[in-house]
Amino acid sequence: MASVQGTAVDITTEDGVADAYLAHPDDGLPHPGVLFYQDAFGLRPHLRSMADRLAGAGYTVLVPNVFYRHGRTPVFDLPEFIDPSARPEIFQQIGPVMQTLTPELAMRDADAYLRWLADSPLVADGPVALTGYCMGARLALFTAGTYPDRVAVAAGFHGARLATDAPDSPHLVVEKVTAEVYFAHADEDPSMPPEQQQLLEETLTAAGVRHRCEVYPGAHHGFTQADTATYHQEGDERHWAALLDLLERTF
Repeated sequence: MASVQGTAVDITTEDGVADAYLAHPDDGLPHPGVLFYQDAFGLRPHLRSMADRLAGAGYTVLVPNVFYRHGRTPVFDLPEFIDPSARPEIFQQIGPVMQTLTPELAMRDADAYLRWLADSPLVADGPVALTGYCMGARLALFTAGTYPDRVAVAAGFHGARLATDAPDSPHLVVEKVTAEVYFAHADEDPSMPPEQQQLLEETLTAAGVRHRCEVYPGAHHGFTQADTATYHQEGDERHWAALLDLLERTF
């Protein structure tokens, strides 16, 4: 693993300034770019450590605070260990903020994040990778379909409501996706039930998108997040193996 440098950066968007975390190998050289989309709990020490791990494998990783319209990080006052069943007010705070990040706003921001990566001397030329967690999996799919020429590969883990009957369901952008995609579903996740998994799979297949969708047994929504009550070590290790394999094959 390469030694890693992590810094705070600011990204100018059409609607303001998004604070972000940037992690990259400490060699001053350009590396393949990864846009890392947060879960609902936001940019916090655990996500920075995940970005550091990816950077150690040879990538330049950008983790934007997608809730920047509501303030700089930390947007929410979170405990070190997040257990929403013990602290239900956490979601009472987060829910309304999530609702305000419409696909339209999120994709306007995605353009700024992708341009920032393209302009950075620490990022190799060419399309980048996306990885996203929970709500970030939705953002990854939307981004791959909205900016296909700028995305080489996209991964999403324990994504929620990826294929619904809503007019802005993420799966509706699949026909524009040119990247290879990978989705890992938790088998105990009511926000991504079997019928949605099947619709996503069928939509990706019909569109001719190179893809793999897998169900992780015994895992709950949020299984990659070690600072939460839904962490599942086996699922997390499998996620790292799948993600790093995808990136190595792509870059």
